[in-house]
Amino acid sequence: MIPRRVVATGTFDLLHPGHLFYLEESKKFGDELWVIVARNTNVRHKPTPIIPEENRVRMVAALKPVDHALLGDQTDMFRPIEQIRPDVITIGFNQHFEEERLRSQLAERGLNPQIIRIGKAPDGDLCSSRFVVQRIIDMRTGNKNTK
Repeated sequence: MIPRRVVATGTFDLLHPGHLFYLEESKKFGDELWVIVARNTNVRHKPTPIIPEENRVRMVAALKPVDHALLGDQTDMFRPIEQIRPDVITIGFNQHFEEERLRSQLAERGLNPQIIRIGKAPDGDLCSSRFVVQRIIDMRTGNKNTK
């Protein structure tokens, strides 16, 4: 029997409960969870990751829901997806993918996976790297707005 493959993608800088929620929910859609970790050079929609890419992929690979973790391609984000040939691609609630455009780009390459957007983790404000960083800054500088 051919395993049902799921691909999840992300930067995964400063691992937090939101990352784990995303990966646990993604795993529910198949037998194998493949995680493509963004290369530093490809992260353009937010600050450069704090954790080096080699460490980020090792951290993701160590998580229980993850069967395979790899770094993305530096020039073609679809190359690993062509190699994996997933049945499902999950995207996080705050990832900047337009689902119909993604479907179209994949179809141009002969790929037709189901695209599923995973919702926001229910346990709140420490489910975003940006909020984790802000919490650290607030706590270290004595900002009273920190919970």
